[in-house]
Amino acid sequence: MSERSKITREDLEQRFKALQDDVTEVTETKKASITMLGLAGVAAGLLLAYLLGRRGGRRRRGVIEIRR
Repeated sequence: MSERSKITREDLEQRFKALQDDVTEVTETKKASITMLGLAGVAAGLLLAYLLGRRGGRRRRGVIEIRR
């Protein structure tokens, strides 16, 4: 069996730094696409709310007949 060396603080810091760098790199590359998807979702939600509001307004609108 091979002899294991102790894990030092420097080893842990080095591994965490490498992991953090990888995560930061991925988020930087995906940030633009995530922003565009978010804006598209908000726009679709606003359009849906507008259309449902118009439909509801048409249903509740009464017909008023004016006679002389």
